[in-house]
Amino acid sequence: MEIKKQQSLRGVLSVPGDKSISHRAVMFGALAKGTTRVSHFLEGADCLSTISCFRKMGIDIEKDGEDLLIHGRGLRGLNSPREILNAGNSGTTTRLISGILAGQKFISELDGDASLRSRPMKRIIDPLTAMGADIRSRMDNGCMPLRIAGRPLHTVHYNSPVASAQVKSCVLLAGMYADGVTSVTEPFLSRNHTEIMLNYFGAKVTSQGTTASIQPEPELSAREVRVPGDISSAAFFIAAGLLTPNSEILLKDVGINPTRAGILKICRQMGADITLLNENHQGEPTADLLVRTSSLKGTVIQGADIPTLIDEIPVLAIMAAFADGTTVIRDAQELKVKESDRIAVMVENLKRMGADIAGTDDGMIIRGGKPLHGAVIDPHMDHRVAMSFAVAGTVCQGAMEITDGDCVKISYPDFYEDLYRLG
Repeated sequence: MEIKKQQSLRGVLSVPGDKSISHRAVMFGALAKGTTRVSHFLEGADCLSTISCFRKMGIDIEKDGEDLLIHGRGLRGLNSPREILNAGNSGTTTRLISGILAGQKFISELDGDASLRSRPMKRIIDPLTAMGADIRSRMDNGCMPLRIAGRPLHTVHYNSPVASAQVKSCVLLAGMYADGVTSVTEPFLSRNHTEIMLNYFGAKVTSQGTTASIQPEPELSAREVRVPGDISSAAFFIAAGLLTPNSEILLKDVGINPTRAGILKICRQMGADITLLNENHQGEPTADLLVRTSSLKGTVIQGADIPTLIDEIPVLAIMAAFADGTTVIRDAQELKVKESDRIAVMVENLKRMGADIAGTDDGMIIRGGKPLHGAVIDPHMDHRVAMSFAVAGTVCQGAMEITDGDCVKISYPDFYEDLYRLG
């Protein structure tokens, strides 16, 4: 993809449905009794991997116009799959479905693409094993492919060493099949979509501080689910609207769950002009975001803020490179085990543009305000890296070329079309 500098970005945009919530709607709808209707579902490659896995276990999932219908069969209604469950590039699919599979009465195997095979799965193998699960890394390296032989599970109070919604959700979902109350405590609070949606479907999940607990054997019932716009997808247009001169973008119906919307806090720290309109706090909170061109300044991003914006750090690094002053990102070592090593990849590609940036063990130091130029960018097949540099291309001097730019289909199939439409 080739991106050129823009004079302004203006318009109204509805970003795709939230990826995290779309995954969960399929999973919980499959385990509920009755037919769950999901509107504004994200038809990105990752969420389609989740659909594929549940279809292989006997769940009927169909389109009804723009909506998705999931014909659930109850907590124990899954069938033994006749083939390997392929999670593609999706860590969410892998880690959440592992918790469900651990409590079934059949054997299953999970695999994925080369990128997913390199991502750490010991972080779910350990707590599931503590619950009595039979889950093994086929290569004995703590990674995929995984073999899971379902067994009766025991309760556990797991102290997670990482603040990860995927780890927390895996344990809570396994807890539905356990013999007592199952709890997870995190060092910081990660996104809580699982807790909100499980309660909506009829489970009994409670939260206190950074600990979430679930009662076993819930009766899940089908629901209507409206998926809000994904703030991780909106983040690219927030950044583009702030950086590109003479810009005003209205992003409609975006999820602003506080465990997820740390980017709004950091943008304001940097001096961003972002106004929330039409706020709705029923269930998953949403708002329309009005974004106007702003003069940004450097800031510090660290600690408890990191889990609330971990997927937005690549585009925040782009913003920091164009901002005045120094931005320091700390406590973000989780970036090393995403779809790529996002610290190394962002540093490598921003240096190609002429940025003053250094990687650290747990983040980056970015001295902003230098003139940046277009370059040939290798996103390492990472959708969020590709979209971040597309944003940089709307502001920098000269053309930006992104190799393998279609990797954005993982989460935002129409990203480039939406960007061009505003330009």
